Amino acid sequence: MRKRMVVVEGSYAVAHAVKVCKPNVISAYPITPQTHIVEDLSQFAADGEMNCEYMNVESEFSAISALIGASAAGARTYSSTTSQGLALMHEALFNASGMRLPIIMTVVNRALSAPINIWNDQQDSISQRDTGWIQLYAEDVQESADMVPQLYKIAEDPDVLLPAMACMDGFILSHVYEPVILLEQSITDEFLPGYSPEFALDPRNPMSFGAFADPSTYTEFRYKQEKAMGSALNKIEEVARDFKDNYGRYHGGLIDDYALDDAEIVIMAMGSVIGTIKDTIDILRSEGESVGLLKVRAFRPFPAEAIRAALKNAKVVVTIDKNISVGKNEGALCTEVKACLHNTDLRVPVIGFMIGHGGRDIPMSTIKKIFNKAKLVEKGIFVESEFGDLREDLA
Repeated sequence: MRKRMVVVEGSYAVAHAVKVCKPNVISAYPITPQTHIVEDLSQFAADGEMNCEYMNVESEFSAISALIGASAAGARTYSSTTSQGLALMHEALFNASGMRLPIIMTVVNRALSAPINIWNDQQDSISQRDTGWIQLYAEDVQESADMVPQLYKIAEDPDVLLPAMACMDGFILSHVYEPVILLEQSITDEFLPGYSPEFALDPRNPMSFGAFADPSTYTEFRYKQEKAMGSALNKIEEVARDFKDNYGRYHGGLIDDYALDDAEIVIMAMGSVIGTIKDTIDILRSEGESVGLLKVRAFRPFPAEAIRAALKNAKVVVTIDKNISVGKNEGALCTEVKACLHNTDLRVPVIGFMIGHGGRDIPMSTIKKIFNKAKLVEKGIFVESEFGDLREDLA
């Protein structure tokens, strides 16, 4: 039976997905462009559509801190944030991961200040890449919603037990109205079992979370976090296939490809720009060009082995980043791809382009310019990583 599509705002689709996952505790502090998600969840709670503790807190730091306590007590938890709010959480993000708490948070990606900017890029979540949180990046509204139950199932697995970010581009996905299939409660109940942790704070069985660790034990805690990230690699793939079996939709596991089989030039990217790249590739291929796309869905854990396998036939790799490692002159995806190809038999050049900062539009003409630069590299001409579409009057 064909499932009915509805046209809703991206934030509503995500909030609805959270609702059917039945979290026990939600903490909320509004910040643009995340606000509509927690507003919709607040309405669900007020209307009696959710049986949860909905907490209005005084800051984003309080939001994550409240969930750390709730999750340690055995609750399924959720929050969402963006930009400066995510930056304010930074200290506590390490606590959530170090205590192995499967908190799920939607990060509605937005540029960081200064200067003040409320539009989209991915600098905020990329800046938290070393905090020990799983990070998946959504291509469209449907995937943004579908990520929520997938991440609960991944994060709550006993071999993983790590917090996770579902990253969606601010405004481009959070405020757009698109046709989506809202997650069905009955299917979600079958797909996602209730959360029943082996360890939880309970006065009847006293224990400590995040207690003091001296040099004789601290290293092993970090090792176990890394080992859990390794377990998440397989779990992300497994859950993506399981989701397809239950819901009939597949967004990729760790990575996904488009027109990649015979592509000599491969463009790699994360997030909503994927749609523009696909449209551009269709035009370029109709003109006889050999180009394809490798979508990176999981940034943490980073799927190095899967990427190496996918790039085995590539002659040039182009990465597109909506972030910048200042002082390195490249984005995070570019750095990671270079690292995973280093010291392998794949002698393929990698060039990076940093575009879309602060919400600057990324039209197909920009992707075509990047492709043309890649063709120069294919001919043996050296091309440096660079900012794309710089305004000459300001640069």
